[in-house]
This record gives sequence, C-alpha cells and structure tokens, in this order.
Amino acid sequence: MELAQPFVRLPFQFDANRLRAELENLSDKHWMEHPSKISGNLAIPLISLGGNDNNDFAGRMQPTEHLNQCLYMQQVMAGFDEVLARSRLMRLNAGAEVSPHVDFNYHWYSRVRIHIPIITNPDVIFYCGDQNIHMQAGECWIFDSWRRHNVINSGDADRVHLVIDTAGSSRFWKMVREMEQFGTDTTSSELRNHIVEKPFYADESVEIKTERYNVSPVMAPGELQAIARELIADFSLNEDNDKALIQKYSNILMNLSYDWREAWHTFGHEEAGWGRYQELLQNTFEQFGENPRELVTASNSIGVKPIVVQRILRAALNVEQFELFES
Repeated sequence: MELAQPFVRLPFQFDANRLRAELENLSDKHWMEHPSKISGNLAIPLISLGGNDNNDFAGRMQPTEHLNQCLYMQQVMAGFDEVLARSRLMRLNAGAEVSPHVDFNYHWYSRVRIHIPIITNPDVIFYCGDQNIHMQAGECWIFDSWRRHNVINSGDADRVHLVIDTAGSSRFWKMVREMEQFGTDTTSSELRNHIVEKPFYADESVEIKTERYNVSPVMAPGELQAIARELIADFSLNEDNDKALIQKYSNILMNLSYDWREAWHTFGHEEAGWGRYQELLQNTFEQFGENPRELVTASNSIGVKPIVVQRILRAALNVEQFELFES
C-alpha cells in the first residue's frame, strides 16, 4: 500500500503492560519460522486461514486459538472496527534484522500493516524510504510498504510487535489523512493532543471482523486492467528505461487486459473458462525477458517483471476459491 509519507502515527495508545502479560501467557512452541526463512524473525498467528497455524493470505480468515487466549489483544484488534486480514505477533530477535525490501505481492496492493510494539528497546529502528523511527511500546503506526523498508534490532533483547493487516474503510483512511499532518515527532504537543488511551476492560467481549473473500477465483477484468495501467504509468516515468521496452511491456499488459475481459464476458467464474485464463497468463509470462530488471519502476526501482508475476499472473486465477464463492 502506497502512502503519502513513509510513516504515520495513528491516534491510539495501548496498554503495553497488559499486552505483554498476555504475550507471556502464550507458549514459546507456537512461534513459527518466517516463510522466507529470515533468521531471527518469528511469528505467532492471531488471524489466519481457517484459524490455524499457517502463513497463507488467501481464503477465509479466522481468529486462532492463540488470539482466543488474549482478551486485550482481541479488544485492540476489534477496536479499529475494520475487516482484518492475516494478523500476527511478530518477533525480531536481539541482533537480528529484516533486510531492505519492498512488499509488492497482491496482498499488499490494497492492504496496510498496523504496528503496535509490545516489547521493544531504543535500538530497534524501522527504516522506510528516507525516514527512520523507533516505535515505542503501546504506540500505533502504519508505514508505506511500497517504499523500500527494513528493521534492525541492535539491542540485546527481542522485539515483539502486534501487527494487523487491513485494507481499511473510508473511516480508516479519513483518520490516516487527519494524522498525516502531524508527522512523526512523538514529542509534538499537537500530535499528543490527538492520542486516545485505549485501556483494557475486563468485562468487555468483542467480535472481530475478518476477511472472508480476499481473492477471487477469477480476477475481475476491471481490477486486472487497473493494476496493469497503474504499473505502466509507473515504469513509463522512469527515464532510464529503454523506450522500446516500455512500449513492449505496455502492449503485453494491455493485451492481457483486453483478452482477459473477452474471456470474462464469455465464462465469468465458470470452470469451462479456467483453461483459457491459464493460457492467457502463461502466454503473457512467456513474452517477458529473462532479466527481471530489464525494466524498473520509477517510484521505487523494483524490477517490473516480478511485480507483474506477483500482482497479476499469480493473483488473477485462484480456482481453489471457486467453491467458497459459489457457496
């Protein structure tokens, strides 16, 4: 998700001591290895596919048994009043880091990640774009995952954040726009005046809204074309890109969008069309060169081919979701 600035502080302060107490009640055996095998980066799923221990993005998301043990975490998550995607506790071990990267897969095209530090230290620094900050315990932040970002824990203690993924309603994005004006200076009286304390209520039960439909069996043609056009506009602005390659990639993507719409008007989600959709995706992939960086974006210097693969070719056809949409 692209933001107007690298970091935005959201107007909430949570009870870090209560969060920490609930964290300590969870078993160490439930910390899962990062799916990309990033050393020292572990997670406990709180909202996941089917409420199980997995790292999946697609399908019906449900609270896990770990979240069911944590009443305040439930209140925190429900308090945003948003439909939530995959969400977790994320641990970065002492001395570990997450190397610089950009989140460009389909999940991140429309979602933002909320960070709430539970255990941290002053030597945990989050870098995004041209800014870096230390998120203090109990604070609430989002960041622009389309910019290059990384996290370094140079301290001698592990860092644990509660991270919550959401696409966000108009209410959420109105709040973000209101908070953008205050920047990242947490000592600013203007910013502090907008922060609301969110205590734990022992007698309060909540209901968390979770994603039920997050990928379609067949991507709607309007969505596919919108993603393609946005990407074309981005790499066309990079003056270092070869003009002929810009035209080639633009033609490939727009031709896919036209043919996808033709197939959609014929088959929709029907199984009879799955072979045609797969043929279009395979033909598109085969037209790109082998060099993933022969064309790069202007906004963050990422190779265009990997973005196309993640945001379109791997996301456009999810036949395993067909029964979910038909039920």
